[in-house]
Amino acid sequence: MKETRKGMLLVLSGPSGAGKGTLAGLLMKQDASFQFSVSATTRAPRTGEINGVHYHFLDDAAFDALVAEGAFLEHANVHGHRYGTLKSEVDKILDKGCNVLLDIDVQGAAMVMKAKPDAVSVFILPPSFTELRRRLEGRKTDAQEEIERRLNNARAEISQLGSYQYVIVNGSSPEDASRTLKAIVDAEKQRTARCIIELDD
Repeated sequence: MKETRKGMLLVLSGPSGAGKGTLAGLLMKQDASFQFSVSATTRAPRTGEINGVHYHFLDDAAFDALVAEGAFLEHANVHGHRYGTLKSEVDKILDKGCNVLLDIDVQGAAMVMKAKPDAVSVFILPPSFTELRRRLEGRKTDAQEEIERRLNNARAEISQLGSYQYVIVNGSSPEDASRTLKAIVDAEKQRTARCIIELDD
């Protein structure tokens, strides 16, 4: 039997603080077929973040140049900063037959889903707005004004939930949410559009 698998593009979205990064990290540890596409951003690096590993950190002029070149699969202004997914990063991984994970906001996800209709889209929800506030404040990385802006944006982001194929509530146990995400991924890998099997005579 000969089996060939096409690369899968997985889009994770949800409000800041919903736990997208945690779930993305757990999936990457569980499934070696996934690679993380490094996004570009104009925001400053946080403590411990490395250019080219966590993000490609750019100034506005460099970001504008890439937009003009049509280099982005998607790009958006989020919480006062610009973010974008480079086509070259995504295509490089998919062309190798590997899977790509994108952790992006709802604006960018809408652009990706339009450009790549075979993408798998999953929305990550917090259990409540109270818990979302607790998580954002617990990070101790943002000023209170920024936290309030992210909470306000969360309501608009959650209103886009119906545009996604799947939803996962990330409550008190990230491990439970991670198992649900892994089940979705495992099922999607078996779609006939992604799995080509040739039986021996």
